[in-house]
Amino acid sequence: MPGSGNRDDDFTAFVLARSARLIHFARMLCGDAGLAEDLVQTALEKAYLRWDRIEMADPFGYVRQAVVNQHLSWVRRRPWRERPSGDAAELESHLGLSVADQSGTVDRRVAIVAAMSTLSRRERAVVVLRYVEDLTERQTAAVLGVAVGTVKSANARALGKLRAAPELSGTYVGERA
Repeated sequence: MPGSGNRDDDFTAFVLARSARLIHFARMLCGDAGLAEDLVQTALEKAYLRWDRIEMADPFGYVRQAVVNQHLSWVRRRPWRERPSGDAAELESHLGLSVADQSGTVDRRVAIVAAMSTLSRRERAVVVLRYVEDLTERQTAAVLGVAVGTVKSANARALGKLRAAPELSGTYVGERA
């Protein structure tokens, strides 16, 4: 992306190339399409102001981190809001969920959203970063600003909750391959 020499052109090229993935990531993180777009827009606004100082080797990582920070900040400021719900099809595939009745796609998505809503902010962020963004434990810890052990324990708790969720009974929630 970088290299044209024009800050605006470089930033525009980055946004065009990466905004869809960022919005998808944000949607999986917060469970709400509208909020996801707001989170990404705010993160991109902040990134634009610092574009010259951002480590150009990984601008996506920088903006993804900003989206996570915006999400956690939003959740802290608005605990009274309704619980997010959204499309969890990608999370389903990354968690290795399978149901014998393949015609129940909508039911599975609703079940996954319901089960994900039982997770804490940190657990949900860990699950999304690990299984949707396919980050390692160390990378997930860096994004969240926590120790690797915290990621491991949050992941274990989250998977335990998902395995025990009545919404997902008869479904396999496994570890990553």
